[in-house]
Amino acid sequence: MSAPVIVEATVKQTATLIFMHGLGDTGHGWSSALAAIRPPFMKVICPTAPTQPVSLNAGFRMPSWFDLKTLDIGGPEDEPGIQAARDSVHGMIQKEVSAGIPANRIVLGGFSQGGALALYSALTYDQPLAGVVALSCWLPLHKQFPDAKVNSDDVPIFQAHGDYDPVVPYKFGQLSASLLKSFMKNVTFKTYSGLSHSSSDDEMDDVKNFITLSLLFSITGHNQ
Repeated sequence: MSAPVIVEATVKQTATLIFMHGLGDTGHGWSSALAAIRPPFMKVICPTAPTQPVSLNAGFRMPSWFDLKTLDIGGPEDEPGIQAARDSVHGMIQKEVSAGIPANRIVLGGFSQGGALALYSALTYDQPLAGVVALSCWLPLHKQFPDAKVNSDDVPIFQAHGDYDPVVPYKFGQLSASLLKSFMKNVTFKTYSGLSHSSSDDEMDDVKNFITLSLLFSITGHNQ
């Protein structure tokens, strides 16, 4: 895997955002947008997925966190690939924890396939995180939940989806959110009217507010 794009904190670092891009993108795709909204004490890590063949794109090789076989909600999924990608995300979290940033000061996020990975990685991580930002995405291996969940029920999740998304259908986002709400206590699902498979200024403002609030809560609501 190529080295992640890192935006260092501009004051003493006390928090980290690890954000995964969508299919075919790289860590550079999101780094400047995230740098513009993160608090000054937060380091941003934007890894680039390994380049591998993607079934959905006729086996064409591109940056992809795991293989996508179909975008049907009940279709087959690349379970070994999803779990391997999750292990790599858990390794990134662990590296930050070893460097002195507590898990409850780490936000996981992602867009599309990266958002799917962020959700799955957060729910299967064994320490409470500050929060999860899940944009235009779905919960992978959803039939395994809530049994597969090992994290706290209280981890805040901000899920956002455009209702004109031609790539990851809005309905998938809704279905994932209602499943998450059945076993997680702090799930927000926000709809962006007219938004396709992309982000918007409104959405980024909401992400900024969510990150600020979840880090505030990590100081007052959890033991440091």
